[in-house]
Amino acid sequence: MSFNLAAHVLGPGRARPDHPALIVPGTLRLTHAALLRAVEARAGGFRARALPQGARILLRLGNTPDFPITYLAACAAGLVPVPTSAQLTASEITEMAARVTPALTVAEQGIAVPEDLRQVSPADLDAAPLSFEAWHRGDENRLGYIVFTSGSGGVPKAVAHAHRAVRARAMMHDGWYGLTRDDRVLHAGAFNWTYTLGTGLLDPWSVGATAIIPAEDTRAEALPDLIAREEATIFAAAPGVFRRMLRTEWPATPRLRHGLSAGERLPPALRRDWQVATGTDVHEALGMSECSTFISGAPDRPAPEGSTGYPQPGRRIRIDGDRLLVATDDPGLMLGYWQDGAPVTPAGDWFDTGDRVHALPDGAIIHEGRRDDLLNPGGYRVSPQEVEAALADLPVADVAVGTVQVAGGAIVLAAYYVGPPLDEAAANAHAAARLARYKQPRLWLRRDALPRNANGKLIRRALA
Repeated sequence: MSFNLAAHVLGPGRARPDHPALIVPGTLRLTHAALLRAVEARAGGFRARALPQGARILLRLGNTPDFPITYLAACAAGLVPVPTSAQLTASEITEMAARVTPALTVAEQGIAVPEDLRQVSPADLDAAPLSFEAWHRGDENRLGYIVFTSGSGGVPKAVAHAHRAVRARAMMHDGWYGLTRDDRVLHAGAFNWTYTLGTGLLDPWSVGATAIIPAEDTRAEALPDLIAREEATIFAAAPGVFRRMLRTEWPATPRLRHGLSAGERLPPALRRDWQVATGTDVHEALGMSECSTFISGAPDRPAPEGSTGYPQPGRRIRIDGDRLLVATDDPGLMLGYWQDGAPVTPAGDWFDTGDRVHALPDGAIIHEGRRDDLLNPGGYRVSPQEVEAALADLPVADVAVGTVQVAGGAIVLAAYYVGPPLDEAAANAHAAARLARYKQPRLWLRRDALPRNANGKLIRRALA
């Protein structure tokens, strides 16, 4: 099948060129025609550099429209974008880049970049356009993009996906969003978060709908008025954003149909508060970098209270004991973890997600957490082992990392330590020099001893 991820995403907008594609309230409004022109110009810049087909392009971009435009342009030109968090430090991104061997880094000023790699700014790429008809097309199973995630051992994994993965996202359109071409989807996340990229941008564009992304300095408490003013029909965010929004008086939002939640577990009480405030439901989804979302509630099949929802239509899952498995022939499943210049294909018929679940009699899935130790503060998956390694040379006798629920219900990262009281300003500076912001502890909690078993293994669940 001759296929291109970017063409699949932007093709429907060609039928309605004057319809709004991207709105950043108070800053930017792009029609589908203007969005396509921006991607064509940047794809032309990539093509002018005569990079080999399949070359990896490392994206070090901030919270601006340059992020999705550059991502799609790389795909259009037959290259492989590798989006990364702008919060990563120079040492972190240098190690990650070495594993995917990018041919080029596209970077904005002020964002840490790998050492000794060829770099350009987004503006340097704009050139004579590469027209939509000339975009690189080929086997839908070929490498399309690579994203990084954290593994239970503390080393970020490079997850390789095929171009077909974007087509597989259509299973979410009915199975989670209820998405139509007339929707106006407001996502509260940053442009350069993969949750925003998929749910907030690529999916609406793939049906010719409108994506709305708040300006960078927009506070969560201002989002209800923004939903009303921009006539958003679907709102998406992580649960922490919903929590802060519901502290303010809710305006009339007659066009809002429902909310979407992902990134961390949605507390049932928060769902009920949203229902009371808005008169609509909020639908949660469970997913992972390796397969995006695949279990969710939906407008035509809401999740029973306390559950995440149901397998999306078209997904094949299996529960073995408490292990959640996904069929390896699911078109949305990764090609494999990128190692030594190629993806390592998952073996067998089923991929183990690492999630612990059980099913209700009607098939709804209750998520019980992960079998590994990954933490989830603020919607980010964080390896505690990675953070602990970065804190190991602090003047402490012992240190471990966990999460704490603070007043208001937010989940934050905490460092538990044994030893004399720390100079917290110095400890924060130590962490900031070694870790992305979302991996840095927000609390430093002194203890007489850390909970360990007879073999000295940390009992993480007992930390709090």
